[in-house]
Amino acid sequence: MTKRYGSYLAAVVFAIPFLFPFYLLLRNALMTQAELGALEWSWWPSEMSFQGFTDAFENSSVPLGRALVNSTIVAVVSAPVSTLLASMAGYALARIRIPLAKPVFVFVIATMMVPGAATFVPTFVVVGSMGGVNTLWGLIVPGLFNAFAVLLFRAFYLRFPQEVEDAGRVDGLGPLGVYLRLALPNSGGLLAALGVLAFIEHWNSFLWPLVIGQDPAYWTVQVAMSTNLTSQTINLPALFASAVVSVIPLAVVFLLAQRYIVRGVMMTGIKG
Repeated sequence: MTKRYGSYLAAVVFAIPFLFPFYLLLRNALMTQAELGALEWSWWPSEMSFQGFTDAFENSSVPLGRALVNSTIVAVVSAPVSTLLASMAGYALARIRIPLAKPVFVFVIATMMVPGAATFVPTFVVVGSMGGVNTLWGLIVPGLFNAFAVLLFRAFYLRFPQEVEDAGRVDGLGPLGVYLRLALPNSGGLLAALGVLAFIEHWNSFLWPLVIGQDPAYWTVQVAMSTNLTSQTINLPALFASAVVSVIPLAVVFLLAQRYIVRGVMMTGIKG
C-alpha cells in the first residue's frame, strides 16, 4: 500500500511541470491587460475577468469562431486520410513485390531528409497555380503525405504474419481484400496512434495556413490567435483566451486516445 501511494505521489510531482503551462494559460486568460502588465507576480487574478474571451469571439476583424471550424475541418479530414494513405503505401512497399519497391522506399525515406523550408515555396507555387489559395483543399492536400508514418506502417506489415494473408487468399480474397479485411484491421493501434498525432500536427499548423489562407474566412485558429499580438495590436487577455479555447479540442482528443499513442507507435511488429 505504501509503495502504491509513493507511486501516486511521484506521478503527481512529475506531472506538475507539464501542467504548469496550462495553469499559466488559464490564469492569464482570466486576467485583465493591466494585471498582465504589472510588475508584481500573482498566482491568480484578484478578480476573474472573462473580457478576454469576449474580445476573442466578438472581434469582427478576427473570426475566431470561423477559424475554429476551419481548423476542425482541416484536422478531421487530414488525420484519417493521411494515416490511411500512409497505411496503403506502407503495405504496398512491404508486400507488393515489384522491381522498384526498394528504390521507391529509399526515395520515401529521402524525403524525410529534405528540410521543409526547401519545399515550402515550390509547394506554394504549385498549389497557387492550381487555385488553392483561400481554399480548404489548399490547406489540406499538401499535408496528406507523411513519410514517417509510411516507414512505421512498412515496418509493421513486414512483420505481419504471412500465414494470415495466405489463409485469406485461400478463402478467395484478392490483394485488396487481404489488405482491407486482414492487414488494415490488425493495424488498428498504429492507425489510432498516428491518427491522433496527425490530428495534433494539423491542428497546430501555422505557417502553411498563414500563407494559403490569406482571406480571414480561411484562417485557422492558430492564425487567428496570432492577430492578437502584432505591431499594431497587443491584446494579451484575448490571446491567452484564444489559446485556452484552442487547447480544449486537443486535450479531449488526447484524453480519449492517450493509451494508443505510446502503444501504437511502438507497435511496429507483432509478438508471439
